[in-house]
Amino acid sequence: MKALVYDGVEDLQYREMPDPVAKPGQQLIKVESVGICGSDMHAYLGHDDRRPAPLILGHEAAGTIVGGLRNGERVTVNPLVTCGVCAACTSGRDNLCPERLIISMPPREGAFAQYVVMRDENLVTVPDHVSLDAACLAEPIACGWHTVRLALETLNGASDSALVIGGGAIGLGAALSLTAQGVGDVTIVEPNALRRDVLNGVCGQMSIAPDDLPDDALFDLVVDGVGYAATRAVASAHARPGGVIGHIGLGEGEGGLDVRRMTLQEITFIGTYTYTAQDFRDTAAAMFDGRLGALDWTQARELADGAEAFADIRAGRTAAPKIVLNP
Repeated sequence: MKALVYDGVEDLQYREMPDPVAKPGQQLIKVESVGICGSDMHAYLGHDDRRPAPLILGHEAAGTIVGGLRNGERVTVNPLVTCGVCAACTSGRDNLCPERLIISMPPREGAFAQYVVMRDENLVTVPDHVSLDAACLAEPIACGWHTVRLALETLNGASDSALVIGGGAIGLGAALSLTAQGVGDVTIVEPNALRRDVLNGVCGQMSIAPDDLPDDALFDLVVDGVGYAATRAVASAHARPGGVIGHIGLGEGEGGLDVRRMTLQEITFIGTYTYTAQDFRDTAAAMFDGRLGALDWTQARELADGAEAFADIRAGRTAAPKIVLNP
C-alpha cells in the first residue's frame, strides 16, 4: 500500500509500505479520510519522543471495511485501544488505562495510508448522509466533548459563558461541544486572522484576536486547546472565581498558570486526555444528528500531497481549522 511516512524531522515521504493484516476481532479498513492533528505536527517537528521515525502517523480516520461480514460498512475509527479489564476501563475511564495504545504510536502504525486495521469495538458505523471527511472529525471533536463534559460536571451543569483558546480543530470542536451541551455564550480566541475569518464566516462562531479580549473578561469555563505557557496564563487570568479550566493542549509542559489566583479564587484545573469510548460514541451521535453543525469547514487534499499540507500548516498558510487527507 501507499503511505505517508514520517522519516525524520520535517521529513515526510509518500512511499510503499507493507499492507496491514487484520487479526481475529479486527477489521481491515480502506482509509478514505484522515485528518492532520496537532500531535502529528508535534511528531513532524521532532517534539514527540512517543513517535519515533520511521512511522506512519495519523489517527483521525474514517473509511470502509474491506472483507468479512462487515464488508462495505462505512466507519469512523476510535484510535484508542485499551485493555478493557483494568480499574480505569471497568469504571468508564478507559482513556486512563495504563495499557492504552493509540494508532500512530509504536507498535501500531497510523492511518496516513491506504489501509489500517482496528478491532471491532473501536468502530462506529457512519450513516449514509454523513460524508467520511466529516466522519473523521469524530476523533478531534471527541477530545473537546470529553473536556466539556468533565468541566460541566464540576460546575454541576451551571455554565453560561465559556472561553476557548485556540481556533484549530480541537478548539473549534470544544466550542461546538459547548453549544451542543448547553452553553450559550462561547468565545474563541484565535491569533490567525485567516482562521478567524473562517471561524466567524463559515463555522458560525464568535472568534476574536487575543488583543481584543478585555483584561477584565471572566468566564465560567475556559478551554485551553493549545497548551503553551502563554495560553495557560490567559486561562488562569480569565476563569471566574469558582470557575473551571479544561486543559487539552499539549504544546509544552511547564509554565503559565497563576496558581496563587487559582488558589485564592478556587478555580479548578482539569487536565484532559483524549476521551472515553462512551464520549467517542456520544460525539459521533451528536455529529450524525446535526447537533454539531454542518462540519463543512475542512480542507481536503490528496494523501500524496501530505508533505506539502504539513509544510503549509507549519507556515500558517492554511485558514481551515482542519486539513483532511484522502488516500
